[in-house]
Amino acid sequence: MAELTIDKQFFQGRDEVMADLQKTGFWPTTYVSNRSPELPLHYHDHDIIGYVIEGETYLLDENKQRLSVSAGDRMVIPKGAWHAEGEVLDRVLYIVSFRDPVPFAEGIMPREPQGPFPRLEESSALASK
Repeated sequence: MAELTIDKQFFQGRDEVMADLQKTGFWPTTYVSNRSPELPLHYHDHDIIGYVIEGETYLLDENKQRLSVSAGDRMVIPKGAWHAEGEVLDRVLYIVSFRDPVPFAEGIMPREPQGPFPRLEESSALASK
């Protein structure tokens, strides 16, 4: 079974992220996660490598174990690996990359979530608290 891995303090700046992307051949984009509650466990249909550029949060692995992530960490999320982003208390900026050149919404689409995803209004309400 595919498993999520976290490479702590994998990079120190964007240049190192870009060099890693060149090496992996993955297709990058940016993603900003504002304040939001913990998401339900889910998986994706695509291999993903994420780089935490700013901020901190945690991910849940398939056993719901909390794995902290912060600026400088790389997250390798293979296709089919159960995981979830934890509660975000402040903005987290990621570079998210996919093995295949797919639209962002397709690449990040959660599969078989183990609970309801928060609606945008709920996340916005949290952000204003």
